[in-house]
Amino acid sequence: MGKKTEHVEQAIRRLIDSGKLAIGAKLPSERTLSADLDAGRTTVRLVLSKLAAEGLVVAQHGSGYFVNARSPEGQPAAGAPRQELEPWRIHGERLVYDNEWVKLALVDVEPPGVERFEHHVVRLQHVAITAVVDDHDRVLMLWRYRFVPGRFGWELPGGIVDIGEDASAAAAREVEEETGWRPGSIEHVVTYQPMVGMVDSPHEIFVARDATKVGEPTDAEEAGRIEWIPLADVPGLIAGDELLGSGTLVALLHLLANRPQRPTGAR
Repeated sequence: MGKKTEHVEQAIRRLIDSGKLAIGAKLPSERTLSADLDAGRTTVRLVLSKLAAEGLVVAQHGSGYFVNARSPEGQPAAGAPRQELEPWRIHGERLVYDNEWVKLALVDVEPPGVERFEHHVVRLQHVAITAVVDDHDRVLMLWRYRFVPGRFGWELPGGIVDIGEDASAAAAREVEEETGWRPGSIEHVVTYQPMVGMVDSPHEIFVARDATKVGEPTDAEEAGRIEWIPLADVPGLIAGDELLGSGTLVALLHLLANRPQRPTGAR
C-alpha cells in the first residue's frame, strides 16, 4: 500500500474512531474526501472499498457510505444490519491500446454507492504453468534471465494457451518445447489471477508426473539451463529470492503444502 493510500485510510479511520462520524452517519462524498485529503478519487474509492470489506462502513447504493455499528471491542457488531453485497455495474468499455500481446482498456464502472468512473484494465494472455515432479521428489525447473526485473532466476515451464487450445494440452506442449521432457500425466491444480485489481490474465497451474525425455528444447527463446531441483531445496530458493513469477511460486507452494508428512520422530 502506498503512502498516499495509507494517509487516506488513517484519516478516515480517525474521523470514525474520534466520534466525529457517529454510528449511522454518512461519510463525506468521495469528491469531498479527495479534496480534503489531497488524494485522487481512485485512491479514495479503493480505501472506502477496503473499509467496507472490513465492515467499518457500509455502502448504500446511490446514497454513499455510512458508519457501521461497532461492538464494545471495536469490531463490527455481529447484529449490525448489513447491506447485501452487490457487484460493480459495467456500463461499457473502450480500447486505448490493442495488439496480440497486451490490451489496455478503460472500463466504465459503477461500484455500489460510488459515482461512475473509468477504471484502467490491462488484458494479457491466458497462460499455463506446470510443475513436473519425478519419483525422487524433484521438480523440473529452468534457470533463465528475465529482462523486465533484470535478473536471473528459477522458473517452471509455461506459456500462452492458444485460442481454442485446451489448457492442459498447452501446459504439456510448453513443457516439451522448453525442456525436452514430455509429461506422462497432468493434473489441474488451480486457476487464479495474479493482479486481480487491474490486470486480467488467467493463470492455470498444473502438476505433471512420469515425464519422459524425448529430445532437446525446441523453443530457443524460452530455453534456459534445465535442472531437476529437489523440493527440499525450494524453501531456500524462496528465502533467497531466486524464484521468478507468481505461477512458479503458486505451483511450488502447492507441492510443498501437499507433500506427505514424515512421522514424528522419523530420521
